[in-house]
Amino acid sequence: MFQVGDKVVYPMHGAGIIEAIEEKEVLGQIRKYYVMRLPIGDMKIMVPISNVQEIGLRQVIDSKSVDLVFSILGDRSNTMTASWNRRYRANLDKMRSGNIFEVAEVVKNLVLREKDKGLSTGEKKMLENARQILISELVLAGNRKEAEVISLIQGVLA
Repeated sequence: MFQVGDKVVYPMHGAGIIEAIEEKEVLGQIRKYYVMRLPIGDMKIMVPISNVQEIGLRQVIDSKSVDLVFSILGDRSNTMTASWNRRYRANLDKMRSGNIFEVAEVVKNLVLREKDKGLSTGEKKMLENARQILISELVLAGNRKEAEVISLIQGVLA
């Protein structure tokens, strides 16, 4: 169970801070919710506490893991398939997992693909979403400003 003030990650949305735990009545049923604020985009999300396992809500990574994320981003090997459809599905599965290392791999692979052959509209949108998810967690994990994290990621990917 998470507490108010905990830094957590909501897969496919990004990292945020639990601001409150509230009870709400929805469709005649009273449930407890985590009220979470995502710093990037200033979005507020209510996550049913009973669905936390199913959703995959987890703690933000530690500083050692931040270094691993940057080493994944810096690795120039690309393991993506040439088939757009398979590549898109594989990347989507990685993003849905909520695993920061897999999200970093999606960002790295799509950036490499973009430099090499370009991206489809769908892959461009996926890259932007994956970048935002990655940035949001690295901001909270490293207690850094968004602009600083963006600059670090760009430097590693250049």
